[in-house]
Amino acid sequence: MGRWFRLAAIGGFLCVGFGAFAAHGVTDPKAQEWLRTGAVYGFVHMLALFAAGQRSGRGAALAPPLFLAGLALFSGSLWAMGLGAPHWLGAITPLGGLAFMAGWAALAWSRPRAA
Repeated sequence: MGRWFRLAAIGGFLCVGFGAFAAHGVTDPKAQEWLRTGAVYGFVHMLALFAAGQRSGRGAALAPPLFLAGLALFSGSLWAMGLGAPHWLGAITPLGGLAFMAGWAALAWSRPRAA
């Protein structure tokens, strides 16, 4: 889980950065909303990635890459649009949401790590 820990930490760093940029670096309300939403959803799922390290089995192995895919697709597309990318990227956002949901489903079928 060492690599997932590091990737979750990097993801959390990005979430805080984009959230701060939404609050202090952007004046357009829609851009602020996209940046903030991407940051909140991403941050919650980076914390979930940390929690996946406390589980074992196939579900626990599937959850981290799904959460990271969700960060890239969901949060990444919102962040890109908030920074001025074309709005058609919004079509990618729901795929990230599905990845987030699949990660949670995978954790639901995992088991606690043996002590």
